[in-house]
Amino acid sequence: MQKHLALCALAAIAALSSQAALAGVDVGIGIGIPAPVYVAPAPVYAPAPVYAPAPVYVEPQPVVVAPGYYDDWRARKWQEKQWREQRKWERKYWKHRRHDDDDDD
Repeated sequence: MQKHLALCALAAIAALSSQAALAGVDVGIGIGIPAPVYVAPAPVYAPAPVYAPAPVYVEPQPVVVAPGYYDDWRARKWQEKQWREQRKWERKYWKHRRHDDDDDD
């Protein structure tokens, strides 16, 4: 019975000691991303500036567009007719004038 009593005592001590060890509960969530690290940027190498005179700008001449062509064929036909009638009258007039003839023909 002593063995049994010693075993019970040992079980009681183990049970009481485990309560103190498990008193706190921890929950942890981990994401596998490393902490941000600042790295200095790489140096920029630029060529030396080139100093030159400003480019010369020549303004182009203005564009001149000729007016559109308008052909008034009716007026031209009328002028042709008028010109022919005038020539006809002049020939008739000078013909009679030269010959001192007052006939119509």
